[in-house]
Amino acid sequence: MKIGRYEILEELGQGAMGTVYRARDPLIERTVAIKTVSISLLQQEGADAESRFLREAQSAGRLSHPNIVTIYDVGEADGLAYIAMEYLTGMTLRDVIDKGPIPLELALDTAVQMAGALAFAHEHGVIHRDIKPANVVVTGQRGHVKLTDFGIAHLVNSNHTKTGQMLGSPRYMSPEQAMGREIDGRSDIFSLGAVLYEMLTGRYAFDGDSLPSIVYRVISETPMAAELIRPQLPAELLGLLECMLSKNPEARPDARALVDALLALAQPPEPMPLPAPPANRLRACWP
Repeated sequence: MKIGRYEILEELGQGAMGTVYRARDPLIERTVAIKTVSISLLQQEGADAESRFLREAQSAGRLSHPNIVTIYDVGEADGLAYIAMEYLTGMTLRDVIDKGPIPLELALDTAVQMAGALAFAHEHGVIHRDIKPANVVVTGQRGHVKLTDFGIAHLVNSNHTKTGQMLGSPRYMSPEQAMGREIDGRSDIFSLGAVLYEMLTGRYAFDGDSLPSIVYRVISETPMAAELIRPQLPAELLGLLECMLSKNPEARPDARALVDALLALAQPPEPMPLPAPPANRLRACWP
């Protein structure tokens, strides 16, 4: 079986975007991952959905960053739109979290890498729109992180949400995204906050037994305080997490400021004792 010039080696899985394959590019003898979606399915999402899919995949393909999966090629063949990208070995962050809460140092390191990727993407005009553990691949023994599906996962979602295939994503949606409003990079920050909360506690920040109940909690409720689930978390981290999960996008840090804040938390404290800031300042969010 072939898709365009790519020789299909095996099916890796299926998801909301369609089918994912491991394939071989015969031109340069390289193994790639191929994500496909039916063009007819894209067209059901709107007259311009097909062109938007290709355009946004091309935009994501211009992102060259060590924590973003590399896109090699975008095209159409045999009734399918496809994206050929870097083939990664390892496990998803979803697999890691399913084993239980993550050590603090590792959770911070993972969040720093994700925030760095988002900062780079946002500075180049690309919003991810679907940050969740399943879209984070952890490779190698040192826990190197790669974000996948930049800017494209939302294009095939409305019909799939109704059938439950997108049930995982609403747990990480920002309130403004859940309400169908225009979003910017601060929406990705909220989603990263939900992922960080889950890494630290082993629980979803927003959960429910149905799609409407999850969406309601995302829009209207705050998650259980992380320190009640995992005592001894640093107060500065709890304050930062609260800001990331603010319902008000303007109260969230941008991705570059978030990288700096997380790095500061990950570094060992200065040996010289400093007076603790007032408690109310620990919970202050970005202006």
